[in-house]
Amino acid sequence: MSSTPLLEGLHVVDLASFIAGPAAATVLGGFGADVVKVEPPHTGDAYRSLSRIPPNPQVEGVNLDNRNKRSIALNLKSPSARPVLESLVRWADVLVTNFPPRTREKLGLEYDALAPLNPRLIYADVTGFGEEGPDAHLPGFDVTAYWARSGLMDLTRQRDVAPATNGFGSGDHSTAITLFAGIMTALYRREKTGQGARVTASLLAEGAWAASMWLQAVLVGAKPPRPIDRSDPPNALVNMYRTADDRWIVLGFANENKQVPLFLKAIGHPEAAENPHYADTPSRRAHAAEIVAVLDKTFATRSLAEWREVLDAAGLTYGVAQTLEECAQDPQLLANRVFVPIDDGSDDPHLTVDSPVRLDQEQKVRPGPAPDLGEHTESVLRDLGFDASGIEELRKAEAVV
Repeated sequence: MSSTPLLEGLHVVDLASFIAGPAAATVLGGFGADVVKVEPPHTGDAYRSLSRIPPNPQVEGVNLDNRNKRSIALNLKSPSARPVLESLVRWADVLVTNFPPRTREKLGLEYDALAPLNPRLIYADVTGFGEEGPDAHLPGFDVTAYWARSGLMDLTRQRDVAPATNGFGSGDHSTAITLFAGIMTALYRREKTGQGARVTASLLAEGAWAASMWLQAVLVGAKPPRPIDRSDPPNALVNMYRTADDRWIVLGFANENKQVPLFLKAIGHPEAAENPHYADTPSRRAHAAEIVAVLDKTFATRSLAEWREVLDAAGLTYGVAQTLEECAQDPQLLANRVFVPIDDGSDDPHLTVDSPVRLDQEQKVRPGPAPDLGEHTESVLRDLGFDASGIEELRKAEAVV
């Protein structure tokens, strides 16, 4: 294993805000890339304010997707900032942006405007709804583009119940990994051709990919699944059940012929194996509501801990709807280093969520805290070749802070 991070020496300019774009840059930084985050003066990336959402209105916390970066406060709307931007583009191997197309055009940030400055530049662009089409100009967030527009929100909701608001950032972080993969593919292409490239990703395309098992079926003429009624589902053995202590167990039997007899014995109903309603998969599907009624009563008799012991002993496939607090203490996640300590110099550092991209032969950079807004403005400008007088002129023009 090399002691030098794999992407050390790779220069990344992060012009993106909120989650998907910055998260892709964070993954690059985790492998040693030098990531410069460009933020608007005074306000910074709007993501900074998310740590103050109730019930934690005063908690700054850890900005997951801006760790291991250097921050420069640059006013891209100022004409005086253009030389700084162009210097960053010439310095960069990778530039990440998520400005809507019209904003990019207004600020002169389009690929065609920047690529001539650096023929080896990898320009990575993430949008809500894609680069073309009638809605390309619309702002998109993971809840509106990834979850709602793609069909995922309807696919996962219960019948006669409003769609749930899915966990914020879930679609963004999936899209970030796709953008990272595109960037690495473009870098590999650059090694072969010497030329830069444009990489695109969108929350909508990512959502369609996540829903693609069912979406593909619809594309070839299949009927789409309707919202599920938990009390009468397509399959009672791929369903959720409430325990005596108000917790939820999710059954997921893929090999029913093998698992059903074991399951019926484990829950204390071995005689049900002789019931023709439960004899085979078609019969179980036809009598799903009847089976759910039985299982609802059965699972309601014991606590989650008791059921886990029973199901584990039988070697059955199931899951538990964990709380976030439980997930944060889950020994499986801890054992697999999904949570890693932040290198903040303290004796008892907080943990942060590692990116899911790993190579056994490569050591990641230990995550550090996110920078303060504009913390590295002067040092970045000096790296770009600006001297003290030049930096002062930029400050007087309010191009940087």
